[in-house]
Amino acid sequence: MTSAEDLAAVTVLLGREPQAEFEVVVRNGEGEPAVICNAPLLRDGTPMPTRYWLIDPVLVAAVSRLEASGGVRAAMEAVDIKEVEVAHQVYATERDSQLPPGHDGPAPFGGVGGTRVGVKCLHAHFAWLLAGGEDPVGRWVAAQLSMPMAATGRV
Repeated sequence: MTSAEDLAAVTVLLGREPQAEFEVVVRNGEGEPAVICNAPLLRDGTPMPTRYWLIDPVLVAAVSRLEASGGVRAAMEAVDIKEVEVAHQVYATERDSQLPPGHDGPAPFGGVGGTRVGVKCLHAHFAWLLAGGEDPVGRWVAAQLSMPMAATGRV
């Protein structure tokens, strides 16, 4: 269950009220939410492909600068595409395992951030890495940001 404090903090960080149930899975050094884990469906039943969402403003800005400087293309060139494919499969399997039993409506698609092939969003890959996922693109992002990563739940 999400606390009222986390709901308020995440609402401020997103600039709107979250549209899905979520859990804070990584906090920054001050204890504020850094990464949330979303339910696979929004409250209205719309599929939510992005399970792990980076919301720490300092990290979001750093990853945004990396993306703006050609980071998606550079990551695609640097990371083994087979490893990326495996990561997408693992991510999708985890997310889809959280669908309600017997769900027969629209479902999320793709892997990390809803991507079916390759890399679309460095933020989503990095968020999953911070949350403990085995993400080669997330590791590449961490290296570009000079952040040694350990799955500690804190950054």
